[in-house]
Amino acid sequence: MRTLVIGDIHSSLEALQQLLVKAKISTEDTLIFLGDYVDGWSEAVETVSFLIELRKSHRCIFLKGNHDELCYEWLTKRENNPTWLAHGGTATRSSYEKIDAPTLNTHLSFYESLQHYHLDAQNRLFLHAGFTNLKGVDFEYFTKTFYWDRTLWELALSLNPDMKEDHAFYPKRLRCYKEIFIGHTPLTKIGKTTPFNAANVWNIDTGAAFKGPLTIMDVDTKEFWQSEPVHTLYANEKGRN
Repeated sequence: MRTLVIGDIHSSLEALQQLLVKAKISTEDTLIFLGDYVDGWSEAVETVSFLIELRKSHRCIFLKGNHDELCYEWLTKRENNPTWLAHGGTATRSSYEKIDAPTLNTHLSFYESLQHYHLDAQNRLFLHAGFTNLKGVDFEYFTKTFYWDRTLWELALSLNPDMKEDHAFYPKRLRCYKEIFIGHTPLTKIGKTTPFNAANVWNIDTGAAFKGPLTIMDVDTKEFWQSEPVHTLYANEKGRN
């Protein structure tokens, strides 16, 4: 049995289907999705419907991303958010315009069921973005931090690679957990398209919304599999440029 973590999908259903084949996913595996299922490519509805079906046959943990919150807000309030539309929401809105009422209700239930974070028996933390409280996620004041924060990743990147956990200045936040797995900030921003480790934080967002691939990684062995660059699978679309 493996525990596998999946980066930000951003409606790239074709890439996700590629990965499940490449990684030879079985019903014995646990799949942890880091959020941002929508906003980017054209298959928002199809992606969420696929995930809903997948959890009927596989052990799936679905975490909440900031784009999932933005999509849910639009679906429930129908208020246009120009910032959301400019960052992938336009494609998602177009996808949802043709959905029927029963399917929409099922999707709303999916968004409402998303978890803020997952902490496993080995003290490994999984969440979309980060947290700020020095004592850990159980003490976080604002739940939006779990899917909007970027300071955790910036902190991990800023550390001297030679600094050990017993160093006097090692950040207390990072001492809370054995390992932390996040998405949210595309690694393409630092010129990477494979999972990247800084301190005890692993970033799995390899830029599927842009020019990068979608990634799935075994959290124990750190072996990973990747789709083709997602923009090549949706050649007639712009994605999030």
